[in-house]
Amino acid sequence: MKLLELIKEAEARKVAIGHFNISDLAGLNAIIRAAKDLGVPVVVGVSEGEEKFIGRKTAVALIRSLREEYGYPVFLNADHSHSFERVREVVEAGFDSVIFDASKLSFEENVRQTKEVVEWVKSKYPDVIVEGELGYIGSASEVQKEIPAGAAIREEDLTSPEQAKEFVEKTGVEMLAPAVGNIHGIIVAPGFEERLNIGRIRAIREAVSVPLVLHGASGLPDQDFREAIQAGINLIHINTEIRVAWRKGVEEGLRANPDEVAPYKILPKAENAVYEVVKRRLELFGKL
Repeated sequence: MKLLELIKEAEARKVAIGHFNISDLAGLNAIIRAAKDLGVPVVVGVSEGEEKFIGRKTAVALIRSLREEYGYPVFLNADHSHSFERVREVVEAGFDSVIFDASKLSFEENVRQTKEVVEWVKSKYPDVIVEGELGYIGSASEVQKEIPAGAAIREEDLTSPEQAKEFVEKTGVEMLAPAVGNIHGIIVAPGFEERLNIGRIRAIREAVSVPLVLHGASGLPDQDFREAIQAGINLIHINTEIRVAWRKGVEEGLRANPDEVAPYKILPKAENAVYEVVKRRLELFGKL
């Protein structure tokens, strides 16, 4: 099945598909192993920085080889593309989906640029999914001591159902990532607790005809995930949580083998740490 078909199937079952970013083979192996162990589809994402580190064509080749070797539903997404040029490059390279993120711009400019991207992609690569983002939620997948400047956290700044409907209709995006209380990264600012506005998710889903995507999901409480999926979230992005797990795993591997210099003897700890996070999240998203 194609990715969009799987997402719509997940919507019908009131579950969500997991999206996890990678920077190396340890992370990729962990994600694929967890998805295969649970028997669920999975989306692997690379941001602009991750893509530059791994290599655009290398990322495509890795996912294709895994899909062909195992006959497994794993897909590659270009996470947060901020320019038409990047969209063109990843789509031509063979990515399955792309997120065009103009969320920091005005509503009108976001619509204009996103519409241009959708029209170009669908005219040349109709099977590639184009996702749009409406509402700024920060951009850094890291542990942060302050709320990102300009991030939509007040209720009046969240994506409205009316704007979501207009955005989808005018741009033609096939999936929408709204701002509903979510923020990129894990925020450890004193007194701040990241919580989703479930009512807003439900209202947006009722207003639009496309699946909803939750970005910036690292660190959210499990109950928020359960309620968000029930309200209409169909695809969930996790990155910071697995980055934190990866680092802890590397540190553990180095402590356990202080004189070791072979990466393949150190990194299994990182892979296993990422595996546990991914498996736990996939179980939650899929009600397993």
